[in-house]
Amino acid sequence: MTKINLAEMLSRFHDYWHPRIVAELNGQHVKLAKLQGPFVWHHHEAEDELFLVLHGRLRLQFRDREIVLDPGECVVVPRGVEHRPVADEEVHVLLFEPASTLNTGNVRNERTRERLDRI
Repeated sequence: MTKINLAEMLSRFHDYWHPRIVAELNGQHVKLAKLQGPFVWHHHEAEDELFLVLHGRLRLQFRDREIVLDPGECVVVPRGVEHRPVADEEVHVLLFEPASTLNTGNVRNERTRERLDRI
């Protein structure tokens, strides 16, 4: 067991849309990421995904609505729900999801991270 300082972990990287694993539990990954700009529309066939905003404002777009998250707010996107995260300015998020979750879900493109770094 070790204490994890999220701010210190976030200071270790500066690129966007490249989640890093900071912890694991029960087959789940706890990830940190910095986001800026729009991501790709996608869904996760078999995994739910939790977004917790630590810094900034994140817009989660769905085909029928949008949810805006401010620091300290989170939402769980259920498996199979198409979504697109959008960060108009830099956003820091904590993601909690099964280890099998691919960041771009059912889409493969230049932002897909097949293997994630641990910090």
